Amino acid sequence: MIKQLIKYAKGYGVRAVFASLAIIVEVLLEVFIPFVMKDVINQGILGDAGMTIVIQKGLLMVGLALASLFFGVLSARLSVVASAGFAKNLRQAIFYKIQDFSFANIDRFSSASLITRSTTDVTNLQMAFMMGVRMLVRAPVMLVAATIMAIKISSDMGIVFAFGLPVLSITMVIISVTAFPRFKTMFTKYDNMNARVQENLIGMRVVKAYVREGHEEKIFDDAAQGVMDAQVRAEKIVIWNMPVANFTLYACMIATCYIGGQNILAGSMLTGDLMSFISYIAQILSSIMMITMIFINFVMSRASASRVIEVLNEKIDITDSEADRDLKVEDGSIEFDNVSFSYAKDGNNLTLKNINLSIKSGETIGIIGGTGSAKSSLVQLIPRLYDVYDGSIKVGGHDVREYTLENLRDGISMVLQKNVLFSGTIKDNLRWGDNDASDEEIREACKSAQADNFITSFPDRYDTELGQGGVNVSGGQKQRLCIARALLKKPKVMILDDSTSAVDTATDARIREEFKKHHGGTTTIIIAQRISSVIDADRIIVMNDGEIDGIGTHRELMESNEIYRQVYNSQQKGVA
Repeated sequence: MIKQLIKYAKGYGVRAVFASLAIIVEVLLEVFIPFVMKDVINQGILGDAGMTIVIQKGLLMVGLALASLFFGVLSARLSVVASAGFAKNLRQAIFYKIQDFSFANIDRFSSASLITRSTTDVTNLQMAFMMGVRMLVRAPVMLVAATIMAIKISSDMGIVFAFGLPVLSITMVIISVTAFPRFKTMFTKYDNMNARVQENLIGMRVVKAYVREGHEEKIFDDAAQGVMDAQVRAEKIVIWNMPVANFTLYACMIATCYIGGQNILAGSMLTGDLMSFISYIAQILSSIMMITMIFINFVMSRASASRVIEVLNEKIDITDSEADRDLKVEDGSIEFDNVSFSYAKDGNNLTLKNINLSIKSGETIGIIGGTGSAKSSLVQLIPRLYDVYDGSIKVGGHDVREYTLENLRDGISMVLQKNVLFSGTIKDNLRWGDNDASDEEIREACKSAQADNFITSFPDRYDTELGQGGVNVSGGQKQRLCIARALLKKPKVMILDDSTSAVDTATDARIREEFKKHHGGTTTIIIAQRISSVIDADRIIVMNDGEIDGIGTHRELMESNEIYRQVYNSQQKGVA
C-alpha cells in the first residue's frame, strides 16, 4: 500500500529527504542539551568551577537551542511543501483516473464517494505523509538517542524502560487490528452522508416544491448520526492508546525518581546526573507520545489509503491501447452485427439481445419504445460509452474498437438524456463542441438549435453567465444549448437521446427542419417519446424489451407494427 502511494511524492522526494535529515540534526542537538546541563549543575552550581563554567556551558546550550530551532523550522517548511505536493499529485492522479472511467466504471462509484476520496481521504494521507517525514523520523531518533544518553548516565536506571516498551507495543497492535475496520465503516457512512447532501442540493427546487424539507432533514439527521456513531465506535478503541502510554511512562518516571533518589543518598549518583536523566525521560516520554499520535493517524490513513487505492486500481473497462491512432470516422454509416449487451456483463441478464441493424450515412433514424425498452442503451454503444457483450458495431465501415476513443467520439455528437451545462458563459459552454469555433459558427449552430432567439434576449447575450448546472435557464433552453453544442462538433453522427422532451412541438419541428436543411449529410438518430418528433424520419425503430420489434417508415409501421400503432393512437387521442 505504501509502495503504491509513495510514487506520488515524485518531484518532492528531495524536499522530503532533506526535511528528514534536518529533523535528525535538530533532534541530536536537542538531545545533547541535557548532557551539557549536567556539567552546569555538577561543576558550576554544586562544584568548584563557579560562574565561569556556568556561563560557558550556558552559552553552549543557547547555541545548541538556536541551531536546533533553525533545523526544526527548515524541516517544518520542507515537509509542508513535500506533503502538499504529494497531495496535489495524488488528487491529480485520482482526477485523471476518473476521466478515463467508462460509464460502467462510473456506475460502480457514487459521485459523493469519489468526492470524499479526492478530498477528505487525500487530506488524511497528506497529514500521514507529513507526520511520516517529520514525526516518524523525529520520534524514533529521539527515542534511541535519549535512551542511549540516559543509559550512558546510568545503565542501571535505563533498564526501567525495558519493562514499559512491550506494554506499549502490545497495546498498539491490539488497537490497530480492532480500529482499522471501524474507521473503514466510518468513511462508508461519510460517503452516504455526502450523497444525501449532494442529492438534496441538486434537487433543492423539487424539495421546496413538495414541501419536503422536514423529510430531508430527518434523512440527513439519520445519516449524520450514522457518521457520529461510527466515529465514536472507532474512537472508543483509539482513545485507549494515550492513557496506556501515559500510565506506562509515568510509572517509569516514578520508578526512575525513586531509584535515582536512592542512588544520590548512597553517593553513587550526582544531582546533575539525575536532573539530566529526568530530562531524557521527558524526551523519551515526548517521543513515545509522538509515536502514539503517528500510530493513531496511520490507523485512520490506512482506511483512507485503501479507499484511494481502490479508485487508482479500478480496471478501466474501455481502452483504446490497440486502436489505430490515424483512423478517423469518415462517414456516418452504422452497422450492428448480432449485438448483445449487459450492464452486469452477464449473458443471463442481457439488456439488448441480438440486435442487427444497418444505417446508411446521412439517414435520419427515429427510435421509440416504452420505458425500459433499452433505447438509450442501444445508442450509448455507438460512441463506446459502454462496450458490447457480444457481436460488433461498425461506424464508418470500421469496428468502433479500431478507433481511438478521441477520434471515435470526435466523429459522433451525443446529447444525453440528462443535459449538463457548466459554470461559465453561454459561449464557454458552447465551445465544448469546438474550442476554436468563431462567433459566427456559434450563432449558426444556435440558430439551428432554435437557441439564438432566447440567448439574444439576455442583456449579455452569448456572454451571459450560467449558474452551476445552468440553473438560470429553463429545461427547454438547456436542451437547445446542448444541441447547439453538439452541432458545433460538425459530427458524422448526431444522437439526440430524448433531448427535445422539454421543447414545445412547434420548436421541435423547427429544429428538425433546420437539421434537414443544413445538416442533411449527418446521420441523425433521434430517441423520442413523441411520435411527432420522429414521424418524418427515413426509418423508425420500435424497441421492446431490449429487442427490435419493428423497422420502417411511419406509414409502414402503422400497417405492420402493433406497438407503434398503439402509441400513435394513444398520442392522437391525447391531442384530440
